[in-house]
Amino acid sequence: MDEYLFTSESVAEGHPDKVADQIADAIVDAYLLNDPWAKITCHCLVKTGAVILTGEIASHARIDIEQVVRATVKSIGYDCPLRGFDAATCAVISMLDHASADSDRAIRSHHPQRIGAANQGVACGYACNETPQLMPAPVLYAHRLIARQALLRKTRQLNGLLPDAKSQVTLGYRNGQIRYADSIVISTQHHADLPLATLREAVTEEVIKPVIPARWLTSATRLLINPAGAFTKGGPAAASGLSGRRSITDTYGGAACHGGATLSGKDPFTIDRSAAYAARYVAKNIVAAGLATRCEVQLAWAAGYAQPVSVSINSFGTARLASAALAKLVAQHFDLSLYGIISQLDLLAPRYRQTACYGHFGRETFPWELTDKAAQLRDDAAGQVGAPVRTR
Repeated sequence: MDEYLFTSESVAEGHPDKVADQIADAIVDAYLLNDPWAKITCHCLVKTGAVILTGEIASHARIDIEQVVRATVKSIGYDCPLRGFDAATCAVISMLDHASADSDRAIRSHHPQRIGAANQGVACGYACNETPQLMPAPVLYAHRLIARQALLRKTRQLNGLLPDAKSQVTLGYRNGQIRYADSIVISTQHHADLPLATLREAVTEEVIKPVIPARWLTSATRLLINPAGAFTKGGPAAASGLSGRRSITDTYGGAACHGGATLSGKDPFTIDRSAAYAARYVAKNIVAAGLATRCEVQLAWAAGYAQPVSVSINSFGTARLASAALAKLVAQHFDLSLYGIISQLDLLAPRYRQTACYGHFGRETFPWELTDKAAQLRDDAAGQVGAPVRTR
């Protein structure tokens, strides 16, 4: 009998790294709203009293970068100078430069269908049947805990909460099936006058229990709320934040491979972002079609190329048809050219600020979460499907 534990974490909107990610993606959105063909790479550093932006932009749009930064910081909840980081008073230092002409030429073509990738890169997508969202359960529920904390904070249903927080979910598995929650960890920033005992009871009753399925909570489940004690100083005043530093949290919580690059702060012509969404789209539709219970898709690109130089599919021995047949179905039903990805997944729409917290995957509002190819895949695979075939 195979028994093991698996853990994933999430961080809140007010965590320093997530503040930086949201600012970077708010800049991406602002440019795409005014110039869908803008080339954007934006990195962000936040610390007490300051936001520093670096990167390269190629666009005819003129954006009030300072206004975008301050609006983003305020919406997160940093609107009081006494917290050490405040939307109205923080310095905004922009070191964004003009993008390389070579990079800009690489993505442009007289024929949109031939548009080339702005960079070389490797991206991975994953899906599994652990949850209705076809996401690994630990990271999905870690995000939900943090989203619940934010909702209670913003609506003042739970007074005393502040923007910075982290969660961690450890689930116990037996033969690949979730059996119980081993531990749930939440560390949330709070007002100094909120007693720790009151906070712990409130988080247990109002955050954990409404989110974690009751069947997973046992008498042995450890609920660890602010295990280090009081957490009154948080956000950029307590630690520096850097965009792109939460890549595992942003994707699959460590349950799958990662291409190694960050997603936030990049336009969709950058393979790091667009190919990651495409790989998830393919993997999710394969699992939704019932052709595998786990699927990982790797896409690799060369700069300037319109098509990936390699497509790899790993079903971890759960595929119900041969590897070559599965690859053929993917080639038939998915346009994995850069133009095809951007068009089908509507990647020029300015929605990226939404992705920068609570994960880029597993939320049905994003087009790469659609399973609109599943029925076609299932129908075309009819007659080939059998018992799981070990593919790798």
